[in-house]
Amino acid sequence: MATTHNAPLSSAEIAQIWASYQEDTMSICTLRYFLETVEDPDITALLQHALELSQSHIPQLTDFFNGENWPVPKGFTEADVNLSAPRLYTDGFMLMSLLMMGIVGVNGYSAAVGSSVRFDVHDYYSRCMSETVDLHKQAVDLLLEKGMFVRAPEITPPDQIDFVTNHDFLGKWMGDNRPLTAMETGNLYANSQRNIMGKSLLIGFSQVAQDPEIRKHMVKGKEIAEKHVDVFSSKLNQDDLPASTTSDAGVTDATVAPFSDKLMMFYTSGLIATSIGYYGTAMAMSPRKDLITDYSRLTAEIMKYSAESAKIMIDYGWMEEPPKAKDRDQLAQKKNQ
Repeated sequence: MATTHNAPLSSAEIAQIWASYQEDTMSICTLRYFLETVEDPDITALLQHALELSQSHIPQLTDFFNGENWPVPKGFTEADVNLSAPRLYTDGFMLMSLLMMGIVGVNGYSAAVGSSVRFDVHDYYSRCMSETVDLHKQAVDLLLEKGMFVRAPEITPPDQIDFVTNHDFLGKWMGDNRPLTAMETGNLYANSQRNIMGKSLLIGFSQVAQDPEIRKHMVKGKEIAEKHVDVFSSKLNQDDLPASTTSDAGVTDATVAPFSDKLMMFYTSGLIATSIGYYGTAMAMSPRKDLITDYSRLTAEIMKYSAESAKIMIDYGWMEEPPKAKDRDQLAQKKNQ
């Protein structure tokens, strides 16, 4: 039986709730626009389902803030989306976006469940995770049905189990290395796929961004994503494993912005943060020294891009400050004045 009490939200819980509000309000804007331009009825139905999930989260998240006297964030509103903008992305891109939304959502909600202590917060994020697992499964099924799902490379089963007896398993900084493990292969392929999606997204953003500095920033992000795809693909090709090819497919030639520059910058910053997390996980699961070197170098590159994104958002007044602890030194100074 659950224990009921009136404990205030912990810093971990309020951090998750605040981030969820930002992400759900952004998703609502994005999905509403997609629904205005999608053509396939099956994809339309799944987009509508995803939109309803995000919309259903807002009242509960708002209640969490109000119950603790935390100000409700601004997040993203109707001012951040232009529903009359022409079609910028294809149906296939929208469906792949739902798949990625499911993957990222499951990971995010899993972390939220793990950091939630209060029953109502834990229950909320448990339900969100269950919903997102189902959304991911529906996206996979629909991609398979339409022949659009691209599987990770297959590897041949061994004749028997084996144990590592040679330090060569850890690889070399340069030169020939042992074949990739299944975990290394899966991470290289998944990170390649995510960067292909990111590249297409940023191509679209670069076409429609209203501010020249934002357009230039999106082009730079696109070039970084393309470079990372090449790095990951080359590692797979060295073992004669199929790698995804970069493609601009999924983006139309529209130049009218469906989203505000603020929303596109927030979306881009979220992609960077997600990539840093996935690269860190891949690095931890990759004993080969050359892969560790590559992931370290690529992580440093996107962290620099992330810092540039943050500076732009601060300069334009777009970065909403997350919940933070009180500055006790500042309070003490005020007391002495």
